[in-house]
Amino acid sequence: MNTIFIAGHAKLPTGMAARSIYETLTITAEIDKYYGVIVDASCTLATEHGRDFIARLLKGHSLRNGIDLPLEELKTGYLGKANHALVAALKDLYKQYESLNQ
Repeated sequence: MNTIFIAGHAKLPTGMAARSIYETLTITAEIDKYYGVIVDASCTLATEHGRDFIARLLKGHSLRNGIDLPLEELKTGYLGKANHALVAALKDLYKQYESLNQ
């Protein structure tokens, strides 16, 4: 297999629908081992539309280039209560990725 699976986690804010199911928000990504490109991504947002949005935002991005671009797109494009948790989970996912490549 030429991919790896990484998860990033963050605490959800109170008052969110997903919080009744999960205490934390998780972003998962399947990443090409050689190029660092996100092949597929998912998250634990409550709505399918939100999960699809995050997947589309992350797919195709190479983590070799850092996460500044997807973070900026997330900060300006996702205007829901989970924004800070999504940012934190993406940063955690990237931290996991970096630890594999040292």
